[in-house]
Amino acid sequence: MSVINEALPILIAQGGKYDAHRWVIEDELIIGRTEACSVFIADRQVSRFHAQLTRNGDKVTIEDLNSKNGTFCNGEAVNEPVQLKDGDIIQIALAQEFIYLSTDATLPLDDSEFKKASSPTQSLQLAPDSRRVWVNKQEITPPLSALQFKLLSLLHEDAGRVFPRDELIARVWGETEAFGVTDQALDALVRRLRNRLAEAETGHEYIITVRGQGLRLNDSQGQGN
Repeated sequence: MSVINEALPILIAQGGKYDAHRWVIEDELIIGRTEACSVFIADRQVSRFHAQLTRNGDKVTIEDLNSKNGTFCNGEAVNEPVQLKDGDIIQIALAQEFIYLSTDATLPLDDSEFKKASSPTQSLQLAPDSRRVWVNKQEITPPLSALQFKLLSLLHEDAGRVFPRDELIARVWGETEAFGVTDQALDALVRRLRNRLAEAETGHEYIITVRGQGLRLNDSQGQGN
């Protein structure tokens, strides 16, 4: 067992599509329905900028950002900033529940999940059930957004294969939502994902653009340049 990001507060999703997803609260964390948010929830019940958690020393407060469907702490509506306590339950509209832990120093990380996701020939590992990603055995925190993880997972499943752009759009956004998604939207998603991976390993390009064909994954150990 190992410990992650000692002494920092953490937010963990409970249930729903983001179950077990976790975010370390270093300064502020914005929850909303846009990928500009630290915690991206793709649900129409969630406002674009729904709620914000702010850390000041050893204290963390949550405030509602004039959301349409409300933010709740332990079942009570958050109408003004509320200082969080260890174990508080946060509800974002009816879309997603979270638990707040004042420190993750006591939160053990089960190494079995990393081992299950690991490969001796790759430096990039994914755990699809919890949407966690490791680069050279270092976990990426905060976690990738849902779309970022979906794109990376798709490329990772068939590393080295060149995926046509139209196939990526259809499979990442889904057939029903892909209509109207532009190449520029895909480019923006790829750019954000590249930036997140670069935070963990600078100087290596994991996602390669093959001009006129599409995109492929280039694992730093498993696949050559």
